Amino acid sequence: MSVSARLTEEELDALRQFDTCMVANAVETFRVRLRNTGFTDSRVRCMFDDVPPMVGYAATARLRSGEPPTYGPTFHDRAEFWNRILEIPAPRILVLEDMDDPPGRGAFVGDMHAAILKALGCIGYVTNGAVRELPSVRSMGIQLFAGSVAVSHAYAHIFDVAAPISVGGMDVRPGDLLHGDRHGVLTIPMEIAAEVPAAANALAEREQKVIDFSRSSAFSVRKLSEVLKTIG
Repeated sequence: MSVSARLTEEELDALRQFDTCMVANAVETFRVRLRNTGFTDSRVRCMFDDVPPMVGYAATARLRSGEPPTYGPTFHDRAEFWNRILEIPAPRILVLEDMDDPPGRGAFVGDMHAAILKALGCIGYVTNGAVRELPSVRSMGIQLFAGSVAVSHAYAHIFDVAAPISVGGMDVRPGDLLHGDRHGVLTIPMEIAAEVPAAANALAEREQKVIDFSRSSAFSVRKLSEVLKTIG
């Protein structure tokens, strides 16, 4: 999608009312992509699983932390990186593909970088690498999705800013709309994003009929088949 494309605040808030599972189900109904694409796998997990769903636009780059720079003790200033994040519409979510093998030798985001991200209008951070200083980051209101937790930042080096990346099996481009909660993270195709809440509502109503019937004294396998036919 274009990094200038965005939803209204009301449309974003409508997406926040659903968990990622229901949003994924709703996206499927539009048949705009294969059902096994567009979301993170078990290599990326939610750090704060009691936090409400986050919805925002992806700022992307790649990360290495396992090797020191060829000159000096640390890598160069990141002012350009911060400015590129600001090119993405708010609310922003930083997504870094950790290129180390294995990923997660060092954690780019801890309390200091979480504070910077917060100041830049970011609400979350997604990586297949590591994070650290979790209590402090949580207190700032930044949601974290990562492959692991690490002690050190090691030699965190950002490169390929604003590149298309892949994190935990999920392809992400700059400006992509993301939805994340305790179950993981998924992209929402912008061309259907405004219609997803209505589709999710319809699916939730249909699913609730089956749940209510399954909990009732009238339940039987024969009647279950009939109920499933009525919901399509």
